Amino acid sequence: MHEMGIARQLFQIAIDSIPDDVENPKVEQVNLKIGRLAAVVEHSLTFCFEVIAKETPLDGARLHIDFIPVTVHCRACDNTWESENPVFTCRYCDENDIELLTGREIQITSIVLAD
Repeated sequence: MHEMGIARQLFQIAIDSIPDDVENPKVEQVNLKIGRLAAVVEHSLTFCFEVIAKETPLDGARLHIDFIPVTVHCRACDNTWESENPVFTCRYCDENDIELLTGREIQITSIVLAD
């Protein structure tokens, strides 16, 4: 289950993002962007994050995940499109000179602190 490793990294980034001058910080929400090809199971990631966050400023924080589609660009014909699956050849010209623009990212976009 690679979600545990991802949850640990997200936790550490979120903890490190809390400003030092905030007294008794409490994080309410962690906003994420996760690519469809990152192979992250949302329920597993949420569970792992909850386990790691116990008794920390992130205890009870909600993960809000925006899933990013797979976006592919063909260098040969300059077409760009979205796909539900990994792509190895262009759907327009059948060449294999393609690049993955989005779909593998895992990013924290923001954290929300309680007032």
